[in-house]
Amino acid sequence: MSMYPAPLARLIQELSKLPGIGEKSAARLAFHMLKGKRDDVFRLSESIGKLRQEMGLCERCFGFSEVRGVDEDVTQCDVCKNSEREADKICVVEEPADMIAVEKSQEYRGQYHVLHGTISPLDGVGPDALRIKELLERLRDSTIKEVIVATNPTMDGEATALYLSKLIKPLGVSVTRIARGLPMGGDLEYTDAVTLGKALEGRREI
Repeated sequence: MSMYPAPLARLIQELSKLPGIGEKSAARLAFHMLKGKRDDVFRLSESIGKLRQEMGLCERCFGFSEVRGVDEDVTQCDVCKNSEREADKICVVEEPADMIAVEKSQEYRGQYHVLHGTISPLDGVGPDALRIKELLERLRDSTIKEVIVATNPTMDGEATALYLSKLIKPLGVSVTRIARGLPMGGDLEYTDAVTLGKALEGRREI
């Protein structure tokens, strides 16, 4: 039998499913909401409920994009639609959150491509499970002169970078890797903007 009333127990159970949130943290959050203003809780609930309805993936770079209307399909994100971005560079990242992290560095003004993971044989993830085919399709446009591989500095990230380099170089496109300003085993999402900016500035050919 749960020590919490049923509505509270349900909320704690759902909050516990979030990354980095254990039962104690979930209970603290639930009690905070219970003691907070009713309008604040309703706004939070509404925002969570609409998240999956109003967000999707950009059809071009596969980063996060907003669905503009209830019956409207996701087209392109704000970055892809921005004609002032540099059209001859594509920065390849693992996840949409990494794309946002690079944008925060304010050191990059080109295009993006999100792979949605890395090649990981141990986990059964091969190249076909990623958005690599779509990247190669984009490189058929002779506008692209450089691909910046900004996968995380992990074993899987490095393996993915080398795999991409072998595919892309024969196409006559320069392939660079962001510099070692990032700690090995770290994630772009949690890297501070200055470090990430310097890593972009010091990218090298691979």
